Formats: sequence, C-alpha cells, structure tokens
Amino acid sequence: MNLKLEDKNIFLNLESESKEAAIRRAGEKLVEMGSVDKDYIDFMLEREKVATTYMGLGIAIPHGVNEAKKSIKKSGIVFLQYPNGVDFGDEKAYLVIGIAGKDDEHLEILSSVAIKIDENLVEKLKSTTNKQDFIDEFGA
Repeated sequence: MNLKLEDKNIFLNLESESKEAAIRRAGEKLVEMGSVDKDYIDFMLEREKVATTYMGLGIAIPHGVNEAKKSIKKSGIVFLQYPNGVDFGDEKAYLVIGIAGKDDEHLEILSSVAIKIDENLVEKLKSTTNKQDFIDEFGA
C-alpha cells in the first residue's frame, strides 16, 4: 500500500458536529486531496446507513459502499480529530478516519489502521495538538 500520511491529511481540534457532517467533511477532504470524485461523499453516507462505520474505542472509519469504486481515483486517507467526540449512535468517535481504497486497497488500509489502534493510542491522539503524533503512528 502506497499511502503517505502528511500534515495536509490531518485535521486537529475540530468542533463536534453530527455524524453525517463529520462523514461529509472526511469525504470533502478526500476530494480536495484528489483521491475521489465528489459523488464518493454520497457513497460514504450511504455506507453509514447500511452499517455503522464506528469501529469501537472512539474510532470511526467512514468509507464508500462497493458501488463507490468507480469514484475513487487513488487511495487516500484523512484523519479528523474531534476532542469532544461525534455521536455515532450510542458511541462517541474522537477520531474519524476517512478512507478510499483504489481497487481492493480499502481492506489493506482498514487493517493497517485497525492493527495499531488501542485505548492508549486513541487517548493520546484524541487530544494531541501535534500532527506528527499521527504521522509517527500511521505514516508509511
């Protein structure tokens, strides 16, 4: 997987907003990076209706449904930090990680993020003011 995490992919200290707004923001950042077409955002919202992308431990990883593949130009990832959380049903996500995987890379991206996540890491990343902390953990 050739994903390089950079400062421009990390957004810190965001104000809490609705789950839909957070997913939309993640999608918009993927559009700005040139990873996806604008309609990928709708696919991300559609995916959330089918099954939550909340993964536990204060992490949500919104991504598109299978039909979204045609909207992906290249794999991409964005990290959105919400120190006060975003409500995902009965849970709060402090980190919303938007992903788009070209071809079948989305599973690779999901697993590379999931492997590193634990309570201590989430606790650190949900309040850090240093983007380098994300790059140290998830950078290639």
